Amino acid sequence: MIVHTSAIVIHSLRYGESDLIVSLLTKTSGLRSYLLKGILKSKRGKIRSSLFQPLTLLEIEANHKNKGTLERIKEAKVLIPYQSLHTDFVKSSLVFFLSEVLKNTIQEEETNEELFHYLETTFLWLDTHNNISNFHIAFLIKLTQYLGFYPDVSDISLSIFNMQEGCFQDDTSNIYCIEGSSVLVFKEFLGTTFEESMNIKMSRTLRNDILTMLLVYFELHLHGFKKPKSFSILNEIFS
Repeated sequence: MIVHTSAIVIHSLRYGESDLIVSLLTKTSGLRSYLLKGILKSKRGKIRSSLFQPLTLLEIEANHKNKGTLERIKEAKVLIPYQSLHTDFVKSSLVFFLSEVLKNTIQEEETNEELFHYLETTFLWLDTHNNISNFHIAFLIKLTQYLGFYPDVSDISLSIFNMQEGCFQDDTSNIYCIEGSSVLVFKEFLGTTFEESMNIKMSRTLRNDILTMLLVYFELHLHGFKKPKSFSILNEIFS
């Protein structure tokens, strides 16, 4: 079946000497993997390897056989070009972190237009803004809404956050219960808009603590999730 759809590059992997395997989140068909034969050696082909940088927004024409095998892309072009996402050092570091997170979280070949719209909108926002020190934290928290484990805020006034249950409580019931400054600031993110969350003030240590907490939260609620390798680099950049 030939499909025309917008897509977001999640991950690419070199295969052999000249091929690429790329994972794209498509708007119409969910997560799909494609084999791009000879793309690393071809200089005149219609599809260039430079199109498949992490988080690039594409428009593609593809042949989907829907047999659980690698699909084929017939045509691809940039849908909306980024101005700074792949050239600004801080933003490009965020890109690698976010693409690692998404590679570990998006597994299903199911259409999820709300998730697609969220990712497209936030990446374009990141591309055009400079106050981004809290972006990765706000992004991860908001992402949990689309993955099905956004924290239960019905008892948000309580002091302890139970990461295993995803709720607030007044006592410690397991090793995944946390309290203190990180929980207080975490609550601020839950009670404000994405844009406003960029103005939340915190120290380097506190930002690292909250990010660490969020990654543990993802590990608890997503089977097979692994802490991104770029985690330590990101902590250094936002120090």
